[in-house]
Amino acid sequence: MKMSKLVYSLGVLMCLAFAKAYSQQPIESVLSKEDAVKLMLENNYGIKIAENTTKIAENNSGILNSGYLPSLQGTAGASKDENDSRTDFNGALDQNGDPRPDIEINDAQTTQYNAGLNLNYTLFDGLGRLYNYKRLQEQFALSQLEARSTIETTTVQLMSVYLEVARITENVKVFEQNLEISKKREERAQYQFEYGQANKLEVLNAQVDINTDSINIMNSLQQLRNTKRDLNLLLNRELNASFAVDTTVTLQSLLVIDSFLEKVPENNVRLLQSETSLQISDYDIKTTRALLLPRIGLTGSYGWNRTENPPSAFFPATTRTASNVAIGANLTWDIFDGGSSINNLRNAKIAYENEALFKSQMEQEVARDVANAKGNYMNALAIYRMQEQNVLTNKSNFERTQEQFKLGQVSSVEFRQAQVNLLNAETVKNLAKYDAKLAEYQLLQLAGQILNVAL
Repeated sequence: MKMSKLVYSLGVLMCLAFAKAYSQQPIESVLSKEDAVKLMLENNYGIKIAENTTKIAENNSGILNSGYLPSLQGTAGASKDENDSRTDFNGALDQNGDPRPDIEINDAQTTQYNAGLNLNYTLFDGLGRLYNYKRLQEQFALSQLEARSTIETTTVQLMSVYLEVARITENVKVFEQNLEISKKREERAQYQFEYGQANKLEVLNAQVDINTDSINIMNSLQQLRNTKRDLNLLLNRELNASFAVDTTVTLQSLLVIDSFLEKVPENNVRLLQSETSLQISDYDIKTTRALLLPRIGLTGSYGWNRTENPPSAFFPATTRTASNVAIGANLTWDIFDGGSSINNLRNAKIAYENEALFKSQMEQEVARDVANAKGNYMNALAIYRMQEQNVLTNKSNFERTQEQFKLGQVSSVEFRQAQVNLLNAETVKNLAKYDAKLAEYQLLQLAGQILNVAL
């Protein structure tokens, strides 16, 4: 029996030691919401990838990819031929009547040089490149909206984890205060036992509650460390970097929220994306229709040649240089290409109809999501207000029970129950507070204002 009591006492002391060690951490610098968002924008992998994708789309939308600039091609070449020759006159006589000697020429070199420029420019292509250029501009705008969507989604995800760190931080403080209450109760029970005013059971019950409260702190601190690592991962920094968070929660005015919701069609990123995609489909139709029209182009060329010929049996060495300039125009019209252009035009029109249907569907989905999000926000806000009142009620009940416990008018079980009720009310209030703030963030994201308001 004595051994079991000793083991139990050691267990209580160990829990107290762990709780004290974990709770007495060095003061950490506060990572504000604004700093967290700044680090996210600078370091988050998903946002970096989205930004690089936007840069590619921006490059593609520039004049260098528009088809409006001419193409200029330069060519140059050089060649050298080396020949050996022998000319036999077959007994022919020269002017003196003597047989003409054979003429032998070795290592005779013929050298040729050439250079040229070729210019091609499309004057008219049925306005295809105009609409293609506008399409690329819309593609760039769409990539910007996709990057914005990534940033908004990551911001809400970041704030969700940030709020969870804040909630657990506040819970740890509540558990620590609860542990202090249990310690004072155990001290009181110990004094009463020593002076014969209480039995040993009161002391043991107090020690059991201290053990339970210490375990709650240990579990919460471990959960806090894990959640901080989740936040560091989103910020793409050292996973075990130590920091504290701002637990202050300021909820937006309902009038401000309603003013944001009135402009959802103008600011919601999903609706803007669907509108841009519809415009791209319209340009696809016009670009395809341009294939049915003729194309007019200009061509120009400049050439330069130089040939150096060696001497031959009958002629001396010569050098020939020539240059030429040519300008032309061409007309190309695919009067009938087997029907592929007509078929592509039909498909482009169907694709446009699909995008229009998708836009209508998206409008309904966003309207539903906004209604649900606002309902969730109002419900979370009401629950938070009720939980605030619930904490006040439980706190008043605990204080009265504590006074009665000191006077011996209530039992330790009733005191502990009041203590646990207050603990639960405070932790539930913390949960309701941060749930309401997260619901507000989600509503602001749908309104397209998450990046424009103070977090």
